[in-house]
Amino acid sequence: MPAATFDVPFLLGMMRLHEAPALHDPEKLANWIEARLEQGLNWFDHADVYGNGQGETLFGKALKARPSLIPRVNIVTKASIANDNPAPGSGSVKHYNVSPEYLNNAIDSALSRLHVERLDHLLIHRPDLLMDVEATGRALDDAIEAGKIGTAGVSNHLPSQWRRLQSAMHQRLGANQIELSITHTSPLFDGSFDELCSDGQTPLAWSPLAGGQVMQGAVGRCLEKQAADVNGSPSAIALAWLRTLPRSPVPVIGSVKPERISDMLNGPTSLSREAWYELLEVARGHCVA
Repeated sequence: MPAATFDVPFLLGMMRLHEAPALHDPEKLANWIEARLEQGLNWFDHADVYGNGQGETLFGKALKARPSLIPRVNIVTKASIANDNPAPGSGSVKHYNVSPEYLNNAIDSALSRLHVERLDHLLIHRPDLLMDVEATGRALDDAIEAGKIGTAGVSNHLPSQWRRLQSAMHQRLGANQIELSITHTSPLFDGSFDELCSDGQTPLAWSPLAGGQVMQGAVGRCLEKQAADVNGSPSAIALAWLRTLPRSPVPVIGSVKPERISDMLNGPTSLSREAWYELLEVARGHCVA
């Protein structure tokens, strides 16, 4: 089965699903998923640490309640963060783990929680500094060949880190999920975004609205002005700013509120060069040299 492509305006991040009681009923969540599919949004971004597995579990119960949704959704999930937020005095230490044993268990557990037979994309959530690259690369290749995952990728990795992993794999890494927004542009200036593009990876942008910071101050006012010019919404303009970049980074939004999601769809797919640079100038506080 060929790998699915991220042909959507943005991915729907499920980080806060466990914090939304209104969607905890399987039928209500299934209705929510159905409504998102009708909007052309079929990619859902998970991680095993979101609610300590609760996010995947809730989503899986909705798919189990309405199996007709399964072939229509595409799922990204992430793994490698172990003992997330350990209780004080527990003796547990938060760490990263990409050993074959950990990854294989993470993949099987995600498949079980989500009630699907295949994960469309598995991302290494954070780089494990103790990675045995040959063993990890082989584990990811094996999972792809076994049909458990469609494509492997990374998240929050530096160029040297993803290239070292790629060197040990037969399959190509497909995506890199990085922090990127109008107010967090360092990947555009430190060379890492260029290297991501040159390696043929699909850039996924987490925190594309910087937790709402892009809607404040001078940047927020500039977004409002540009949105009024096209009869759209400021949040949609902020996402279009990202998609205007080379290789059209795909934002990963964090809201599950239908009205917020619709608001982020209310705008252009990209910006003019001058509008794009205007927002960059406002965010940095100075024009380009």
